[in-house]
Amino acid sequence: MQRVSVVGAMVAAALMACPLGQAAKADDTQSPWQVRVRALGVLPASSGSTVNVQGVPALSSPNSGLSIGNSIVPELDISYYFTPNVAAELILGVTPHNITGTGALANTNIGRAWLLPPTLLAQWHFTDFGPFKPYIGLGLNYTIFFGQSAGYTPTNGLGVTNLTLHNTVGGALQVGFDYMFDKHWGVNFDVKKYLLRPTYNATVNGTIPVTGTAAIDPWIIGAGVTYRF
Repeated sequence: MQRVSVVGAMVAAALMACPLGQAAKADDTQSPWQVRVRALGVLPASSGSTVNVQGVPALSSPNSGLSIGNSIVPELDISYYFTPNVAAELILGVTPHNITGTGALANTNIGRAWLLPPTLLAQWHFTDFGPFKPYIGLGLNYTIFFGQSAGYTPTNGLGVTNLTLHNTVGGALQVGFDYMFDKHWGVNFDVKKYLLRPTYNATVNGTIPVTGTAAIDPWIIGAGVTYRF
Protein backbone atom coordinates (compact mmCIF):
# COMPACT_ATOMS: atom_id res chain seq x y z
CA MET A 1 0.00 0.00 0.00
CA GLN A 2 2.85 2.36 0.80
CA ARG A 3 4.35 1.79 -2.67
CA VAL A 4 0.97 2.54 -4.30
CA SER A 5 0.66 5.71 -2.26
CA VAL A 6 4.10 6.88 -3.30
CA VAL A 7 3.36 6.19 -6.98
CA GLY A 8 0.01 7.96 -6.69
CA ALA A 9 1.67 10.97 -5.15
CA MET A 10 4.24 11.08 -7.96
CA VAL A 11 1.54 10.90 -10.64
CA ALA A 12 -0.48 13.64 -8.98
CA ALA A 13 2.61 15.83 -8.77
CA ALA A 14 3.36 15.24 -12.46
CA LEU A 15 -0.22 16.12 -13.47
CA MET A 16 -0.02 19.33 -11.48
CA ALA A 17 3.39 20.24 -12.93
CA CYS A 18 2.44 19.77 -16.59
CA PRO A 19 -0.07 22.63 -16.87
CA LEU A 20 2.28 24.91 -14.95
CA GLY A 21 5.15 24.03 -17.27
CA GLN A 22 2.97 24.63 -20.33
CA ALA A 23 1.84 27.98 -18.98
CA ALA A 24 5.44 29.04 -18.36
CA LYS A 25 6.36 28.03 -21.90
CA ALA A 26 3.42 29.99 -23.31
CA ASP A 27 4.53 33.07 -21.33
CA ASP A 28 7.99 32.80 -22.90
CA THR A 29 6.62 32.74 -26.46
CA GLN A 30 7.09 36.08 -28.23
CA SER A 31 4.45 37.78 -30.31
CA PRO A 32 5.09 37.53 -34.07
CA TRP A 33 4.59 41.30 -34.42
CA GLN A 34 7.36 43.88 -34.29
CA VAL A 35 7.64 47.59 -35.12
CA ARG A 36 10.57 49.91 -35.64
CA VAL A 37 10.87 53.68 -35.85
CA ARG A 38 13.96 54.87 -37.70
CA ALA A 39 15.65 58.01 -38.96
CA LEU A 40 16.73 57.47 -42.57
CA GLY A 41 19.34 59.04 -44.80
CA VAL A 42 18.15 58.64 -48.41
CA LEU A 43 21.12 58.94 -50.78
CA PRO A 44 20.21 58.67 -54.49
CA ALA A 45 22.81 57.39 -56.97
CA SER A 46 21.51 59.18 -60.05
CA SER A 47 24.50 59.01 -62.41
CA GLY A 48 22.63 56.73 -64.86
CA SER A 49 19.80 59.20 -65.52
CA THR A 50 19.01 60.18 -69.10
CA VAL A 51 17.70 63.39 -70.71
CA ASN A 52 16.26 63.61 -74.23
CA VAL A 53 15.50 67.20 -75.27
CA GLN A 54 13.48 67.00 -78.47
CA GLY A 55 15.37 68.56 -81.39
CA VAL A 56 18.32 69.66 -79.24
CA PRO A 57 20.93 66.85 -79.13
CA ALA A 58 23.51 69.19 -77.60
CA LEU A 59 21.39 69.30 -74.42
CA SER A 60 20.54 65.59 -74.45
CA SER A 61 22.38 62.58 -73.01
CA PRO A 62 25.21 61.78 -72.93
CA ASN A 63 25.89 65.52 -72.78
CA SER A 64 23.51 66.00 -69.85
CA GLY A 65 21.89 64.13 -66.99
CA LEU A 66 20.14 64.57 -63.66
CA SER A 67 21.26 64.97 -60.06
CA ILE A 68 18.78 64.02 -57.34
CA GLY A 69 19.31 65.47 -53.89
CA ASN A 70 19.71 63.61 -50.59
CA SER A 71 17.06 63.60 -47.90
CA ILE A 72 16.70 62.78 -44.18
CA VAL A 73 13.28 61.52 -43.08
CA PRO A 74 11.51 59.47 -40.36
CA GLU A 75 10.26 55.97 -41.20
CA LEU A 76 8.01 53.28 -39.71
CA ASP A 77 8.20 49.58 -40.44
CA ILE A 78 6.05 46.65 -39.33
CA SER A 79 7.35 43.05 -39.24
CA TYR A 80 5.60 39.70 -38.85
CA TYR A 81 7.61 36.60 -37.88
CA PHE A 82 6.36 33.36 -39.41
CA THR A 83 9.16 31.48 -37.63
CA PRO A 84 12.10 32.69 -35.50
CA ASN A 85 14.10 32.93 -38.75
CA VAL A 86 11.57 33.94 -41.43
CA ALA A 87 9.77 37.30 -41.37
CA ALA A 88 8.06 39.79 -43.66
CA GLU A 89 8.61 43.53 -43.26
CA LEU A 90 6.50 46.40 -44.60
CA ILE A 91 8.30 49.76 -44.80
CA LEU A 92 6.35 53.03 -44.81
CA GLY A 93 7.70 56.53 -45.29
CA VAL A 94 7.84 59.52 -47.65
CA THR A 95 10.85 61.45 -48.85
CA PRO A 96 11.28 64.77 -50.75
CA HIS A 97 13.96 65.35 -53.37
CA ASN A 98 15.23 68.27 -55.43
CA ILE A 99 16.22 67.54 -59.04
CA THR A 100 18.83 69.52 -60.96
CA GLY A 101 20.54 69.14 -64.31
CA THR A 102 24.15 68.07 -64.93
CA GLY A 103 26.54 68.40 -67.87
CA ALA A 104 25.07 70.69 -70.53
CA LEU A 105 22.17 71.36 -68.12
CA ALA A 106 24.41 72.03 -65.12
CA ASN A 107 22.68 73.98 -62.33
CA THR A 108 19.32 73.95 -64.14
CA ASN A 109 16.54 73.65 -61.58
CA ILE A 110 14.49 70.75 -62.98
CA GLY A 111 12.01 70.55 -60.11
CA ARG A 112 11.01 68.79 -56.91
CA ALA A 113 9.00 65.69 -56.05
CA TRP A 114 7.88 63.61 -53.07
CA LEU A 115 8.27 59.83 -53.14
CA LEU A 116 6.05 57.30 -51.34
CA PRO A 117 7.81 53.93 -51.79
CA PRO A 118 5.94 51.27 -49.73
CA THR A 119 8.23 48.24 -49.71
CA LEU A 120 7.57 44.60 -48.76
CA LEU A 121 10.62 42.49 -47.89
CA ALA A 122 11.08 38.79 -47.12
CA GLN A 123 13.75 38.42 -44.43
CA TRP A 124 16.00 35.76 -42.96
CA HIS A 125 16.95 36.38 -39.33
CA PHE A 126 20.01 34.75 -37.78
CA THR A 127 19.26 33.54 -34.24
CA ASP A 128 22.57 32.17 -32.92
CA PHE A 129 24.12 35.38 -31.57
CA GLY A 130 22.16 36.10 -28.39
CA PRO A 131 20.86 39.68 -28.22
CA PHE A 132 22.64 40.54 -31.51
CA LYS A 133 20.16 39.60 -34.25
CA PRO A 134 21.40 40.22 -37.83
CA TYR A 135 19.18 39.76 -40.87
CA ILE A 136 19.10 40.02 -44.65
CA GLY A 137 16.12 40.86 -46.87
CA LEU A 138 14.93 40.89 -50.47
CA GLY A 139 11.74 42.50 -51.79
CA LEU A 140 9.82 44.87 -54.02
CA ASN A 141 8.71 48.48 -53.80
CA TYR A 142 5.99 50.37 -55.65
CA THR A 143 6.98 54.02 -55.72
CA ILE A 144 4.31 56.72 -56.01
CA PHE A 145 5.36 60.27 -56.93
CA PHE A 146 3.29 63.19 -55.66
CA GLY A 147 3.66 66.88 -54.90
CA GLN A 148 5.62 67.30 -58.12
CA SER A 149 6.59 70.81 -59.21
CA ALA A 150 8.69 72.15 -62.07
CA GLY A 151 11.71 74.34 -61.44
CA TYR A 152 10.50 77.33 -63.51
CA THR A 153 13.59 79.42 -62.63
CA PRO A 154 15.37 80.10 -65.96
CA THR A 155 19.06 79.09 -66.17
CA ASN A 156 20.97 80.10 -69.31
CA GLY A 157 17.64 80.90 -70.93
CA LEU A 158 16.11 77.49 -70.05
CA GLY A 159 13.25 77.03 -67.61
CA VAL A 160 11.38 73.78 -66.84
CA THR A 161 7.67 74.60 -66.90
CA ASN A 162 6.21 71.12 -66.40
CA LEU A 163 7.47 67.91 -64.72
CA THR A 164 5.83 64.49 -64.29
CA LEU A 165 7.57 61.41 -62.87
CA HIS A 166 5.70 58.15 -63.42
CA ASN A 167 4.98 55.60 -60.69
CA THR A 168 7.11 52.48 -60.97
CA VAL A 169 7.97 49.08 -59.48
CA GLY A 170 11.50 48.36 -58.30
CA GLY A 171 13.55 45.91 -56.26
CA ALA A 172 15.07 46.27 -52.79
CA LEU A 173 17.98 44.58 -50.98
CA GLN A 174 18.54 44.85 -47.25
CA VAL A 175 21.04 44.01 -44.51
CA GLY A 176 20.81 45.03 -40.87
CA PHE A 177 20.64 44.02 -37.24
CA ASP A 178 18.67 44.49 -34.05
CA TYR A 179 20.38 44.51 -30.67
CA MET A 180 17.79 43.57 -28.06
CA PHE A 181 18.14 44.84 -24.49
CA ASP A 182 15.29 42.62 -23.30
CA LYS A 183 12.35 40.65 -24.68
CA HIS A 184 10.68 43.77 -26.10
CA TRP A 185 13.11 46.67 -26.60
CA GLY A 186 16.17 47.06 -28.79
CA VAL A 187 18.02 49.29 -31.24
CA ASN A 188 18.30 48.80 -34.98
CA PHE A 189 20.75 49.64 -37.77
CA ASP A 190 19.78 48.93 -41.37
CA VAL A 191 21.08 49.52 -44.92
CA LYS A 192 18.93 49.09 -48.03
CA LYS A 193 19.61 49.49 -51.74
CA TYR A 194 16.63 50.33 -53.95
CA LEU A 195 16.56 49.74 -57.68
CA LEU A 196 14.35 52.65 -58.72
CA ARG A 197 14.31 54.05 -62.28
CA PRO A 198 11.06 55.87 -63.16
CA THR A 199 10.49 57.49 -66.53
CA TYR A 200 9.52 61.15 -66.68
CA ASN A 201 8.14 63.86 -68.98
CA ALA A 202 8.98 67.54 -68.79
CA THR A 203 8.57 70.71 -70.80
CA VAL A 204 11.23 73.44 -71.24
CA ASN A 205 10.22 77.06 -71.86
CA GLY A 206 6.60 75.92 -72.22
CA THR A 207 7.18 74.37 -75.66
CA ILE A 208 10.13 71.93 -75.82
CA PRO A 209 9.31 68.32 -74.78
CA VAL A 210 11.80 66.43 -72.64
CA THR A 211 11.70 62.72 -71.75
CA GLY A 212 14.05 60.34 -69.99
CA THR A 213 14.71 58.04 -67.08
CA ALA A 214 15.51 59.21 -63.56
CA ALA A 215 17.95 56.65 -62.13
CA ILE A 216 17.29 57.32 -58.46
CA ASP A 217 18.64 53.95 -57.14
CA PRO A 218 19.06 55.23 -53.57
CA TRP A 219 21.08 53.86 -50.70
CA ILE A 220 18.95 54.09 -47.57
CA ILE A 221 20.81 54.10 -44.24
CA GLY A 222 18.71 53.97 -41.09
CA ALA A 223 18.99 53.74 -37.32
CA GLY A 224 16.26 53.60 -34.73
CA VAL A 225 14.33 51.79 -32.02
CA THR A 226 12.82 48.27 -32.16
CA TYR A 227 9.81 47.07 -30.18
CA ARG A 228 8.73 43.39 -30.21
CA PHE A 229 5.21 42.83 -28.85
